Amino acid sequence: MHTVKEAAQITGLTEHAVRFYTDKGLVPSVQRNQNNIRMFDDESINWLHGVKCLKQSGMPIEFIKKYIDLCLEGDSTIPQRFTLMMEHKEAALVQLEEAKRHVAHLEQKTDLYQAILEHRTPDTTNPSNWDKIQHMHADVFYSNSVRKA
Repeated sequence: MHTVKEAAQITGLTEHAVRFYTDKGLVPSVQRNQNNIRMFDDESINWLHGVKCLKQSGMPIEFIKKYIDLCLEGDSTIPQRFTLMMEHKEAALVQLEEAKRHVAHLEQKTDLYQAILEHRTPDTTNPSNWDKIQHMHADVFYSNSVRKA
């Protein structure tokens, strides 16, 4: 049997994460000793490794809990676990596309800053100057009627 500290060392998790995951019900085989201290057997360590793996994929805690509950029901839930993984994969792909848009926007911004630093364009990045340069970035400003409201 292993303590929280030992379980953390074995799994590469923090002690805080080990406690958090057990408190969330993600380690169904965790036991408590006579002093109510969490104790981890090999199966509990395996659950922690599994949780860590799912968490590293970006899976939210509530999905991990659902996955664990399905695992506890046995092999008959493999189709549901597959569906859960596919849904998570699709959500990750959506996030990836969003991240790509963020990077593209940041590329434009860093190109602009480079041009400003090289004195090829005026500084249009400071909101305190925007009243002087609205004509340069009309797409980011509200219409006159909205601004006056």
